[in-house]
Amino acid sequence: MNSNFHIWKLTPTDVYKTLTTTPQGISEAEANLRLKQSGYNELPEPQTRPLILRFTDQLTHFMALLLWVAGILAFISHTAELGWAIWAVIWINAIFSFWQEFQAEKALAALKKILPSQAKVYRDGKLSVIPTRELVSGDVMQLEEGDKISADARIVESQSLYVDVSILTGESLPVPRICEPVTAENIHASEASNLVFAGSTVAAGRGLAVVYATGTHTEFGQVAHLTAHVKREASTLEVQISRVVHIITIIALSMGVVIFLLTKLLVGMGLRESFIFAIGIIVAFVPEGLLPTVSLALAIGVKRMATQNALVRRLSAVETLSAVTVICTDKTGTLTKNEMTVRQLWIPNTLINVTGVGYEPKGEVEIPSPEYESQVQLMLAGAALCSNARLNHPLNSNQWQEVGDPTEAALLVAAIKAGLKLEELQQQAPRIREIPFDSQRRMMTVLLEGHLQLDNTVNSQYLIFTKGATLDVLQHSRYLWSGGEQLELTPTQREEVLAANDQLASLGYRVLGVATSQGGAELNPEDNNLLEQDLTFLGLVAMIDPPRPEVADAIALCHRAGIQVTMITGDYGLTANAIAQRIGLVNGKARIITGEQLGHLSDTQLRQILHKHKTGLVFARVIPEQKLRLVEAYKTLGHVVAVTGDGVNDAPALRAANIGIAMGISGTDVAREAADIVLIDDNFATIVSAIEQGRAVYQNIRKFMTYILASNMAEFIPFLAMVFLKIPPALVILQILAIDLGTDMLPALALGAEKPETGSMELPPRKKSQPLLDLPLLLRAYCFLGLLEGLAGMTGFFLVWWTHGYNITQLQAFTPSIISHSANAATMAIYHQATTMTLAVIVACQDGNVFACRSERVSIFRLGFFSNPFIWVGIAVEWVLILAIIYSPTLQKIFSTAPLKPFHWLILLICPPLILMADELRKRIIVQVHREGT
Repeated sequence: MNSNFHIWKLTPTDVYKTLTTTPQGISEAEANLRLKQSGYNELPEPQTRPLILRFTDQLTHFMALLLWVAGILAFISHTAELGWAIWAVIWINAIFSFWQEFQAEKALAALKKILPSQAKVYRDGKLSVIPTRELVSGDVMQLEEGDKISADARIVESQSLYVDVSILTGESLPVPRICEPVTAENIHASEASNLVFAGSTVAAGRGLAVVYATGTHTEFGQVAHLTAHVKREASTLEVQISRVVHIITIIALSMGVVIFLLTKLLVGMGLRESFIFAIGIIVAFVPEGLLPTVSLALAIGVKRMATQNALVRRLSAVETLSAVTVICTDKTGTLTKNEMTVRQLWIPNTLINVTGVGYEPKGEVEIPSPEYESQVQLMLAGAALCSNARLNHPLNSNQWQEVGDPTEAALLVAAIKAGLKLEELQQQAPRIREIPFDSQRRMMTVLLEGHLQLDNTVNSQYLIFTKGATLDVLQHSRYLWSGGEQLELTPTQREEVLAANDQLASLGYRVLGVATSQGGAELNPEDNNLLEQDLTFLGLVAMIDPPRPEVADAIALCHRAGIQVTMITGDYGLTANAIAQRIGLVNGKARIITGEQLGHLSDTQLRQILHKHKTGLVFARVIPEQKLRLVEAYKTLGHVVAVTGDGVNDAPALRAANIGIAMGISGTDVAREAADIVLIDDNFATIVSAIEQGRAVYQNIRKFMTYILASNMAEFIPFLAMVFLKIPPALVILQILAIDLGTDMLPALALGAEKPETGSMELPPRKKSQPLLDLPLLLRAYCFLGLLEGLAGMTGFFLVWWTHGYNITQLQAFTPSIISHSANAATMAIYHQATTMTLAVIVACQDGNVFACRSERVSIFRLGFFSNPFIWVGIAVEWVLILAIIYSPTLQKIFSTAPLKPFHWLILLICPPLILMADELRKRIIVQVHREGT
């Protein structure tokens, strides 16, 4: 902004003139013209690490450095083929991992476009919702609590408006914003109390503001280049994977050193040969396909969650979801449809039904007698005037659309059903002041000037209408309107109002009280306390937001999965209890704790209640600040907490939770930014689906780790046999690489694409501290599956020698000449065929292993052999590679292979079912032991 252009010194009228706009905003044509001149309201994309450097990162991580060293050692040992093969592994890994990261980044960028930030502006005199990037100078924005401000603007109307400007000033508390000119000299724009800036948020109240700067011309844009790029912290999953890599590396190096010493001391190999075999062991134990497979598993999980209306903003959330033990959820819009409909009205001694459903104003208010008509109309007129919502009927649509709070939209619909014309009401009594609703007072009040002509019911200079929580409105009421006259509100009548309120709330209705007051010329419109005192209570409005039909099943699934669901709502306790019973959140009556009661509980008492009540816990009349306290209390008890939120004040709880879940439809921008996951449909059932996907991703990583590590052990056993049996190695190093980076890769990736197992939500959540690579996984991979594969491979190796008439003693005699490549051609041909058989046996065993690894406990006969078609694709590609390695003359020279005989292939057919049946037996024993233990 030009420093000579001090917009804060101008009156609202002058602001409109200076920026060439009007209180009704600018036209669409003018907006398009200004957009072409000034460009989109967005900052340049922040500089990111160049692609070449990000690719370099994939070549220099811990596992890659280990392989670089192994390659160098291979070249030093004069085995250039091995060195080039190891370095090829590094490059293949780097290219694949980089591509996955690049694709994930593109996907996340695309997901951000699904929920663009929006602003409410007046265009052509109508309130419209537009993408914030289309804001231009002169746009008149409507600001309400929770809105993120996306351009610099001058306030021209304000009603109890408070703005959080901490992003620019560091001010920790929201600051008030006014519409009057600021005439102080020598102040900076950021100090002007009638300006709001891009990046700030509306903490309370409402107002109108005229945009004067967008994009790079905003205050935020001026300082954006000073913003330091903060390196993100490693996620839990990244820490776990790093731990896995370090553990496996230590194992690989240790085994390499051991084999080097054993071959040198026991076998009597030369230094060069021992060195080569030590490198082979290191290569055998390093799972080269691990990192790209992890990347793919996460990418698949994020994509699946996106198709189920859950957008993941932080990848670490995918892994954390698998450990969630408690979900703290809102009621309105999450457990319910967020389609408020007024169903009943209460005026003294009379209950009135309202027909029709949703926001389309079809239906009627069934007034039983004409004598009640004026009071019903007065109450609904007051409720409608005390509302900031709008009803739109878009062209070419059968659906009516609410803009604003659904509760207030329902009040507008009810007023129309009662025969009231909203535009005429607003003209008869225009609003001159508003005391916005806040979570402390639980009321909203408007001051109107003029009169409301409803059968001569009200006729005064000032009119006041208040709506809100029945208890709070009744507390500020001194009179009761009944039978067309104002009566002193007696204790008995107060009890009748409360009884009617409780009766309606127990049926699941959300109940609002409506009151009014009149004032003459002596009334001070600026005195908030005076406006809400000595009110005349008019009646109750009961509306319902029906539960989502799929929520009951989702709640039941959570209970079976060992996940506790706690309802936290600002609604009335009886209403919350009725909804909780309908959706199966509680059996019988819920334990309801109100916000007031919560305020009197110590932290110790609160933790005791949370620990004691595993189900059926409902917190009602809770303010957002108390939600944070509940999240912290659950975490102190060791729970992994997922919490939903949609408002500005929910942001601390969303950040504090292990998983913050923001609403995509009703949520504010602030809530979305604080969350890990955004729900497109605001649906509780989507949370449960996301948890199921999170469990699947965690289990899939364990599945392909088991698969990969099993073959690593099978590759290690031939070298152990070489040391202790003094025979030639049953595998050569390039054959090991053929398994790790050739035949194993696609089946491993197929395991990363496994769908959630049936019954995965019947198991309790995993412990957050449970490592990915734990002792049971290592034992299964190394000491069971890998051991069986290794023994099968050695059997195939000996079988080839035996069919050529050689026993182990004769084989031992050939060992020195084979290792030194000085044996005759016939002996080397048999040796190459034997190592080829070992290679083929291990690959065939991995075919059985891939089906065994699809579940740690569930039988493959329950999962089905064809429920994951990617596995069959992987197996097909795997055998195409093996056949090429075995029968291609060029590849025979590279991998030291030789053709197999027909009966060898018959033996290979036995290997997959051998491994699979062995693991099926293991699973059956584990299940039996588990049953006996329980």
